[in-house]
Amino acid sequence: MKAYIFPGQGSQFSGMGKELYDTNPKAKEIFIHANKILGFNITKIMFEGTADELKRTDVTQPAVFIHSVAIAKASADFRPDMVAGHSLGEFSSLVCNQTLSFEDGLKLVSARAKAMQRACEINPSTMAAILGLDDHKVEEVLKTIEEVVVAANYNCPGQLVISGSMKGIEIACEKLKEAGAKRALPLQVGGAFHSPLMEPAREELATAIEKTNFQKPNCPVYQNVNARPSSDIEEIKKNLIDQLTAPVRWTQSVQAMVADGSKTFLECGPGKVLQGLVKKIAPSVEATSL
Repeated sequence: MKAYIFPGQGSQFSGMGKELYDTNPKAKEIFIHANKILGFNITKIMFEGTADELKRTDVTQPAVFIHSVAIAKASADFRPDMVAGHSLGEFSSLVCNQTLSFEDGLKLVSARAKAMQRACEINPSTMAAILGLDDHKVEEVLKTIEEVVVAANYNCPGQLVISGSMKGIEIACEKLKEAGAKRALPLQVGGAFHSPLMEPAREELATAIEKTNFQKPNCPVYQNVNARPSSDIEEIKKNLIDQLTAPVRWTQSVQAMVADGSKTFLECGPGKVLQGLVKKIAPSVEATSL
């Protein structure tokens, strides 16, 4: 069985999608259609923009989504038994298993990005990567901190990203290093994604999702919130909304897909971050790019 996986924010790079645009007519149609949906030339930014331009949340999230979907849709070999995406990538996965149309998926991603940007402006906040410490130990330390700081991304064993207020992250990094973390690295991100500080964005996204048409998927999606497969439309919608303030359980999602029979993981999108994580979570499986 094959699992197709889709990356999230942070996998972008200048020039992303250009070769695909130039060599694959089907992908080119998707890029052109995306410009029309968004009302601005996002492909120009993807192909020619600077790293700073691509880091803007309202650009990054649609750009990664467009690139990921174009790779999957343009491939004659795209035949998923199951799909999953890391944070933003969950929206890409839902287009590729036919739960969402490309247009609806892109509109939701754009709305999500703008809502998250506004939430970041309301509550200045950040994230940090904690390396070399057991997940349970990180969770225990975070419980002792009075500031807002939570586990946000369970990426792989020994790599957990935390999210919270500026002060909370500062305190947490010091305490976690004292507890034995090899490294505690503040990340260059716009805010505390997957934390309670994203509540204003969650409310905005919920309104947008309830206005969007969802279809029965052609294969299950393993969602970030609970790391379980779902084909139920209402459950999928609820989990998408809850995802903004809940942690990304990527380690657990990969483990569940392996337990359910996936022996191959194919990453669809810019970069190779997810296949690297899969190899650390489940060394016995094959993980590569589509």
